[in-house]
Amino acid sequence: MKQLLELLGLLALVQGGTGLLHEFTDWHIGLVQRIGLLDSYEVYASVALIVLAFALFAAAGSRRSG
Repeated sequence: MKQLLELLGLLALVQGGTGLLHEFTDWHIGLVQRIGLLDSYEVYASVALIVLAFALFAAAGSRRSG
């Protein structure tokens, strides 16, 4: 379970980071900008993904390994 939380945290961190990178550099990477529901809210969604990633890392850190 710990490894799953870490993997999900990594994916959320990467997607949040690429979403912010897309917004500030106009590179066409990441999945956040491709979701039509999030039009004009991409920055907020990317920041929320980064916060979620840190929450998942904290939850994984509080789990016992094994």
